[in-house]
Amino acid sequence: MRKNLLLVLALVFIIAFSGVVMAQEEDEITLTIAAGAVGQEKATAEEAAAMYMERNPGVNVEILDTPDLANDRYGLYLQFLEAESSKVDIYQIDVIWPGELAEHFLDLYDYGAKEVVDKHFQAIVQNNTVDGKLIALPWFTDAGLLYYRTDLLEKYDREVPKTWDELEETARYIMEEERAAGNEDFYGYVWQGNAYEGLTCDALEWIYSNGGGKIVSDDKKITINNDKAIEIIDQAAGWVGGISPAGVTGMGEEDARSMWEAGNALFMRNWPYAYALGNEEGKPTAGNFDVSPLPAGDSGSSAGTLGGWNLAVSKYSEHPEEAAKLAMFMAGEEVQKLRAVEATLNPTIKSLYEDEDVLEAAPFFGSLYDVFTNAVARPSTATAPKYNQVSEQFFQAVHSVLTGESDARSAIEYLELDLMDTTGFETGEPTQP
Repeated sequence: MRKNLLLVLALVFIIAFSGVVMAQEEDEITLTIAAGAVGQEKATAEEAAAMYMERNPGVNVEILDTPDLANDRYGLYLQFLEAESSKVDIYQIDVIWPGELAEHFLDLYDYGAKEVVDKHFQAIVQNNTVDGKLIALPWFTDAGLLYYRTDLLEKYDREVPKTWDELEETARYIMEEERAAGNEDFYGYVWQGNAYEGLTCDALEWIYSNGGGKIVSDDKKITINNDKAIEIIDQAAGWVGGISPAGVTGMGEEDARSMWEAGNALFMRNWPYAYALGNEEGKPTAGNFDVSPLPAGDSGSSAGTLGGWNLAVSKYSEHPEEAAKLAMFMAGEEVQKLRAVEATLNPTIKSLYEDEDVLEAAPFFGSLYDVFTNAVARPSTATAPKYNQVSEQFFQAVHSVLTGESDARSAIEYLELDLMDTTGFETGEPTQP
């Protein structure tokens, strides 16, 4: 009798326990963030997600790996968003996408963002505001930088170049000397020359620094067809197969970084994320490089293209309040500091540029502060919602010059006509400070 009673009690316990487990499983929610994986982006996102889960039992956070190239990532996002999929709750979106994708995202002002936006760079907050709605929280910002080998400049008694002409001359001289010394794989300069958004960033830096404007002006005039723009694109084409490898026309950020970190380049154009990675123990670049503003052209001023990524919450999330709460945490001061220290990802929270730990990890955050706050924006606002078409037409035209398929003047003249058809804008003269 006692035996049967114990069996009944055991069954009751098992059923009750199973019910508790099932209830707990039902209460747990999963939130998915579509994030970048360039450099240490994914690793630090996963670290922050683990912190959040530890503090918020019942919430499981998954990081969805996405393509490195911005154009490929944009295409993936469109597949989810146009299908109104609930599989992704939070999207890491490029600084150029708010105007294109706003209809798919929540207004974060409805979820407490008004209490934190004043901490961030206001230019980025404004960039992420569409029709009065904050559709994304700033996560990290970017601007193009020149990476240079301090040991090699010292070895050959050369200065950090201030102009593109100086970069070209110094790169050629040291490249020839290093090859003569036995490193036949050594080049003077690596950058992003593939036909994708990265080339738009690089080429905008050349053109704007040379006094050639911003492709399309803020007042919606097509300004790309001018002698200054044509001149500098021609000059860049001359680097291909010279101070830069012929394969640079297929390089993205990670390709350039790999070649640079292998010790096979004197100069590199890249974003700040490459700084921490270049200093990892055992790499030829560790302790042997620094960063500076990119060289100037005829305008006399350097130009770094404004980059950066933001966190937007999908309208199609099954857990909008929880997703917004997670986005606020990921874009908050604690996580931005972690990513700045571990991955040299530029914070968008102003106070972190005075943080001792951040400045120790990335001294250039302080010394090049003006580069980040005065970066040149791509014409995404002026051309929205057609910026992606405009950018593709631009980088394809420039790429055709780099690969020798076209001369710069012809490519730019045809580009001007294509942009007129795409945007309906008139032409104008380039203007810049």
